[in-house]
Amino acid sequence: MTSEKPSILIVEDEAKLRRLLELQLSDEGFAVRSAGDAEAALRLLGQESFDIVVTDFKLPGMSGLEFLQAAKRTNADLPVVIMTAYGTVETAVEAMKAGASDYVLKPFSLAELVLVVRKEMAARQLREENRTLREALGHRYQYANIIAESERMQAVLALVERVATTNATVLLGGESGVGKDLIARAIHEHSRRSSGPFIKINSTAIPENLLESELFGYEKGAFSGATSSKPGKFELADKGTLFLDEIGDVPPAIQVKLLRVLQDREFERLGGTKTLKVDVRLIAATNRDLRAALEEGTFREDLYYRLNVVAIDIPPLRDHKEDIPALANFFAKKCAAESGQPPQEFTPQALQKLSDFHWPGNVRELENVIARTLTFSSGTQINAGDIHLDSQPQRPAGEGAPILPPGMTLEQWEEEMIREALRRANGNKSQAARSLGLSRNALRYRLSKMGVPDPPEKE
Repeated sequence: MTSEKPSILIVEDEAKLRRLLELQLSDEGFAVRSAGDAEAALRLLGQESFDIVVTDFKLPGMSGLEFLQAAKRTNADLPVVIMTAYGTVETAVEAMKAGASDYVLKPFSLAELVLVVRKEMAARQLREENRTLREALGHRYQYANIIAESERMQAVLALVERVATTNATVLLGGESGVGKDLIARAIHEHSRRSSGPFIKINSTAIPENLLESELFGYEKGAFSGATSSKPGKFELADKGTLFLDEIGDVPPAIQVKLLRVLQDREFERLGGTKTLKVDVRLIAATNRDLRAALEEGTFREDLYYRLNVVAIDIPPLRDHKEDIPALANFFAKKCAAESGQPPQEFTPQALQKLSDFHWPGNVRELENVIARTLTFSSGTQINAGDIHLDSQPQRPAGEGAPILPPGMTLEQWEEEMIREALRRANGNKSQAARSLGLSRNALRYRLSKMGVPDPPEKE
């Protein structure tokens, strides 16, 4: 369409609803075209250019799913929002698997549809900007407390720059210790919500039976010991950002309530009947493969697609080792300032030793090693001999080193690693699971296979 307004195509066979959507979206500043069936819509897509499509799932003739697939063949980047009846949520999930950007459940309010359309327009703009990411990397992005001199980390910050100004839900991925919390805070501080609260909650640090009340709050008398009402993290984060770490370990019952908050921005406190409305941007993080969790049936598909609007994967430290010298100096200055000691510098040999290490614990482990080194070193320089690492660097592939310790099977080695992780964590299963890159349930499953009794959780 030859218009400066964002263009939208509505595909709806019910004439009255189609006309209502035309009027509403025109009032919202869109250039609107419409079609009563999929065949007419495809003809329009072949003749004109649109920024977004809103289509009913049930259409006469060609189904909404078939139309979606055909529309994506004409333009793979075209955002398509599905309208579907409340009782057929599984069809919406099927559509999102086929490439739909989002969905709204009938009956919906016009305000809700407009909100979804504007969110998808912002997400499309973000995707288009990301196509020029490599050219944009000529500009160096800098954020407080984030060291990113490598191309890999500059790419992450470029995404942060673009997503921060939108209201899109963000899913951060990456191993433990890569700095997901710092990236989440950077997104919040550079967003329009920066004057609002930034609330962080780690789902694995809270017992499952308390997580629901922590997230959604509770009313007086909701359970034994609830002597007064208490707001949850969602209420506390109103007009701001909620950072939910380890989203992959959230129990299924709570996943349902999270989905409702993301869809309708409303919930009830535990033990309450009053529906509360909130305006919260959710940033979720995980060190798990959520697609594997989908296949295992431990994570809801509809929640995954609601969370995965913009995905940012943070690389492990071993994949951007060129940042290690700057990180080491940053942590050294930070530790010196906190302890009131004069700053110390690393010798080239010390920096080389740090760069040669494989850092299974990523940036968090590097910070701990620097703090330990400064505690026991003296003088103005840090030498290679001052740095004590927990284990030897991994051997490069092809050196013929044994994969397993001599005389041990893979199963025995895994059991030994689990016992060692529990020992280091002083019996704390949540901490041990995090160090192994497992969920608590996965660790419990392995303990049961080993015949090890599930010990009480230690603080």
